[in-house]
Amino acid sequence: MSETRQGGTGQAVFDRRMLEALVCPVTQATLSYDAERQELVSKAAHLAFPIRGGIPIMLVSEARELD
Repeated sequence: MSETRQGGTGQAVFDRRMLEALVCPVTQATLSYDAERQELVSKAAHLAFPIRGGIPIMLVSEARELD
């Protein structure tokens, strides 16, 4: 049962199945996965939550605001 694995860059890869269980902590809306930036994006809240070491950081204080 491997929830994360190493990508070609040596960076842990996010388990996309986890995306089905996660929602935006602000709006409760669904999230989309940005593999290039390693973020979970809430279009409803205009926030991007970072994924570090394969673990999504779902804190608003850690989120990046989207333009």
